[in-house]
Amino acid sequence: MTTDARPTRRQYPHAERQDVVQELHGLRVPDPYRWLEDAGSTATLRWSAEQETLYAAERASWPGLERWEAEVAALNSVDRVWSPKVRGDRVFWLRQDAGREHPVLVVAGAGAGTAERVLLDPAALDPSGRTVLDSWEPSVEGDLLAFQVSRDGTEDSVLRVLDVATGAVVDGPVDRVRKSSIGWLPGGGAFYYVRYLDPRLHPGEERYHRRVQLHRLGTAPEADAVVFGEGRDRTEFYSVSVTADGRWLAVTATLGTGRGTDLHLADLAAGPLDRPALRPVQEGRAAATRLHMVPGTGPGDPVWLRTDRDAARGRVVACRPAELHLGPAAWREVVPERPGAVLTHLVVLSGPELKHPLGLAAWTRDTVAEVTVHDLVEGRQVATVPLPGTGAVGDFTAGPPGGHEAWFAYTDFVTAPRVLRFDARTLRVTRWERDAPEGRAVGGAVTRQVAFPSRDGTTVRMFVISPAGRPDRPRPALLTGYGGFGRTMSPRYRAQVLAWVRAGGVFAWAGLRGGGEEGEAWHRAGSGEHKQNTFDDFAAAADRLLADGWTEPGGLAVMGGSNGGLLVGAALTQQPEKYAAVVCMAPLLDMVRYELSGLGPSWTPEYGSAQDPARLPTLLGYSPYHRVTPGTAYPAVLLTAADGDTRTDPLHARKMCAALQHATSGDGPVLLRLERGVGHGERSASRAVALQAECLAFLAARVGLPAPERPGPATP
Repeated sequence: MTTDARPTRRQYPHAERQDVVQELHGLRVPDPYRWLEDAGSTATLRWSAEQETLYAAERASWPGLERWEAEVAALNSVDRVWSPKVRGDRVFWLRQDAGREHPVLVVAGAGAGTAERVLLDPAALDPSGRTVLDSWEPSVEGDLLAFQVSRDGTEDSVLRVLDVATGAVVDGPVDRVRKSSIGWLPGGGAFYYVRYLDPRLHPGEERYHRRVQLHRLGTAPEADAVVFGEGRDRTEFYSVSVTADGRWLAVTATLGTGRGTDLHLADLAAGPLDRPALRPVQEGRAAATRLHMVPGTGPGDPVWLRTDRDAARGRVVACRPAELHLGPAAWREVVPERPGAVLTHLVVLSGPELKHPLGLAAWTRDTVAEVTVHDLVEGRQVATVPLPGTGAVGDFTAGPPGGHEAWFAYTDFVTAPRVLRFDARTLRVTRWERDAPEGRAVGGAVTRQVAFPSRDGTTVRMFVISPAGRPDRPRPALLTGYGGFGRTMSPRYRAQVLAWVRAGGVFAWAGLRGGGEEGEAWHRAGSGEHKQNTFDDFAAAADRLLADGWTEPGGLAVMGGSNGGLLVGAALTQQPEKYAAVVCMAPLLDMVRYELSGLGPSWTPEYGSAQDPARLPTLLGYSPYHRVTPGTAYPAVLLTAADGDTRTDPLHARKMCAALQHATSGDGPVLLRLERGVGHGERSASRAVALQAECLAFLAARVGLPAPERPGPATP
C-alpha cells in the first residue's frame, strides 16, 4: 500500500492511492480507488464530506448562478399534460401546471366538458417532494386504479390499488415492483404484473430474478401465482398486457437491456388464469417484436406485429394467433420497411365506423418525426398526418377498445409538449381539448440540422440550436449526445438548451452510433466491440463545430448523462485538449467493474462483459477511469451523482473524481456534486432546475458565456 502526496495545482481532499491490481485474463488492471466503492465506509464518508465542502465553495464563486437558475426556471415553467387513457366512462391523464413540483393524476368523465378532479398527487402523499408516481394503470372498466410510487429516487416501487370513485386504497401494498406493467382482467378482480423474488433468496441481486405473477385483489402478494420466468436468465426484464376482453395474455422477455425480445402469447379462454399456456411467438433472435391485438380477436382473426426482424428499420406484419408459433413463415407484410425511416410506434384502431382496422404509425427520418396511416387489411398507406413542425412525437395512447381515437404528444426544441388527437374516421389531427393552453414557440433560438463524416466516413447528423441559425461568429458552444441502447435523441423542448442559447451560446445535439437514429444497424454499430465508433462520432461533431465557425478553441464544452456520462468521460480522456469544460452526470466510468453494481448486470448485451476474455481489451481500452493519466492537463470537470441512484452507482463518479484530482496538471477545477434523496430518473421540478442551472453556470464560466441578464418568459 502506498500514498502519493505529489502536489497538485489545486488543493483537493486527500484520497489514498492503493496498490490494488486485479489480474483478468492475463491483463493487469490497476484500481487505486477501489476503496471508494464502499459508500458507507468511514474513509469514503470523510472524503465525500470534504468534496461537498469544496463544491459549495467553488459554486459560490460562479458568476450569475442565480440568473441561470431564474432563466431555467422561467423556461421550465410551462403547463403541460400527457396523453390520456380512456377506460369505461372515465378518462385519466397526468397534468403538471407551471410551478408544481410533480405531475398529478387527473380523472374526469369521458364526455366533453365534464368536470375533472385530482386523483393522485405525489405532494399530498409526501410533502417533502421525495416521492414520485412511477406508473399507473386503470382497470378495464375505469373504476379501479393500480399505481406505483417510490421514494428518494430509488425507483423501487410499491404498488397499491385505489377505488376511483372514493380515492380509497382497496388493495396493497405490493413491494418488489419497479414500474411494472399491469395487465388487468375484466371485472377488476385480478391483474398480471412483474415482481422480484424475495431478495433474501438472492443476496446482492435484489433487483433481478423477476417473475410474471397473477395477483387477485384482497389476497396477500405472497400467494400470487408465478406464471412466467422460472428457469430463465436472472437479468431478464418482462412486460405484460391483456386484451380488454380478457381473452389474450402477451408476455415479452428482454435479456437485460438488449434489443431482442422473446414474445409469448396465451389464450386465457383455454385454461386457468394462474396457469396460462404461454406459447412462444418469437424466441432467441436479436430482434424487437411487439404484438398489437384488438378485443374480440379469435384464433382465426388477424393480429399485427411491429418488428425489426428481417427489417432493421422496422415493419408491420399480420398473422393469425393460431399460426403465430410458426414464426415469419406465417407473417404477411402490411407496412413494409421504409428506406431512410425508422418505425418507432404503432397504434391499431378498429372502430365499427371504420371499413378496415387502421394503423397509426410513427417514424423518424434523419431523427425527425413523421406520422402515417395504413389500412392493415389491404396493406396500403391512406394518409400522412401533418405535424406542427420539425420535431418529435411520442406518448401514444388509444381510445376505448374498438374505438377510432388516438392521442400522441408533439414537441421540438422551441415548442413545449402538446397533446394531439387523431380521429381515424376523418384522418384529421386536432389539439386535444383538455390540453394546456397553447403557447407560442420560444424566441431567440433557431434550429438547424447538419451532416458530417465521422472518422471512418460514416455520415452523422446533429442539431445545432443558436441565436442566428448560422455560424455568424464564434460563440461559446455546448455539445451533448447519448449514443447507446438504441435510444434516439430527437428534438425535444428542454429549458436547459434554450437558456444556453438565449444567453448567446450555441447548443449542439449529436445523433451518434449506438443510438436508434438510423435503426437497429446504427445501434449495433456503436455497441459492444464497436463502441469506439460512438466516441469517434462525438469527436467529429466537435470538430465540425470548430471547422464551421460555430465556436473556437477554448470555447467548446461538453455534457452528458448516464450512458452520455460515459460518452463525455471517454471524450475527456481521449482528447482532453479539445474541451474547455465537461459536465459528466450520473455516469458509467469504470467499465471493468460496471456490471458489479446498480443495474450493471443487465447492460452486458450493450457493452459486453469484462468476464469475457474477448471483450475485456475493448472495455479496458475506452474505460474512462482507467485512461486517466497523471500529468495531463485535463479541462474543468464537474461530476454529478445521486445517492438514490439504483442504475448507475455513484461509485463511478467518486472514483473518477479522485483519479482526475490526482492526475490533472490543468487549472481545473475537478468537482463532485452529490445529491441526496434523489436518483437516476424523475425528481421534483425545483431540484431539476437547480441541477441544470448549476451545470450551465459551471460550464459558462469556463467558456466565457455571460449569464442571462434577467429571466425570459417561456413565450415571447
